Amino acid sequence: MRIINLIEDTEGVRGCAYAHGLSFYVETEKHKLLVDLGPSGETLRNAERLGIDLEAIDTVVLSHGHYDHSGGILPFVAFNDHADIYMQSTAGGEYYADDGVDAPGGRYRYIGIDPQILKLPQVKLLQGDFPIDEELELITIDRRTHALPSVNRNLLIRRDGGYVRDDFVHEHFLVVKEKGRNVLLSGCAHNGILSILDAYEAKCGGAPDAVVSGFHLMKKTPYSDEELDEIAEIARKLTEYPTRFYSCHCTGLPAYEVLKEICGEQLTYVHSGDEIALETL
Repeated sequence: MRIINLIEDTEGVRGCAYAHGLSFYVETEKHKLLVDLGPSGETLRNAERLGIDLEAIDTVVLSHGHYDHSGGILPFVAFNDHADIYMQSTAGGEYYADDGVDAPGGRYRYIGIDPQILKLPQVKLLQGDFPIDEELELITIDRRTHALPSVNRNLLIRRDGGYVRDDFVHEHFLVVKEKGRNVLLSGCAHNGILSILDAYEAKCGGAPDAVVSGFHLMKKTPYSDEELDEIAEIARKLTEYPTRFYSCHCTGLPAYEVLKEICGEQLTYVHSGDEIALETL
């Protein structure tokens, strides 16, 4: 199994663009797939720089319905029209960020996917869990077992002419199983990484060998003491798992440093273009 980051927020491999968004290339014995496609076609150019044949991709998983994970889909299908694209049926909702009353561009900013994506014939709209085959399985959260991370409170759905708190039912998570090793990939873990791990245990048994995910703990303003305590508590819970964690993107570097201080070598940051050394598991 190979897992290579195609784009995220921080500079990594020389020559690879970096931007707010996320995409991973995953190669197994039977599949070559993409988990998310970043914010734009720059993701595809990074893939070419890294020697990845995008025409050989057979599967695409969109982790949830936000632009920074889906912006490369339309450029991708312009030259690969055979890869199945899996997303939850709710991923096409009207998703917004509340940037505050003083935001220069207006308070509510659209962060959903391009509606043209939903018209693609290769899109498979799912309702809940879905086993793709013996290697790949998509799971969802039936019930959160931990509080929603507080930094998600400014993410909204436009519904009936108003804005309500996003319930993140458009989020699903990919389990990759190969040679007795299980890897859990999430995009942003908006539902909370601890609730996601509980869902994995309930549906797959035990704990994954590795988790690759943003933790969505990033914020533009300084953290309050309560928020720092929340991040530290998440880290302490993660140390209870026999799992290696690979994080990036929406975790944010300040939050990552808090997590890293507690998790130590159990947690690694993945930069744009980096390959995850799964052979060390």
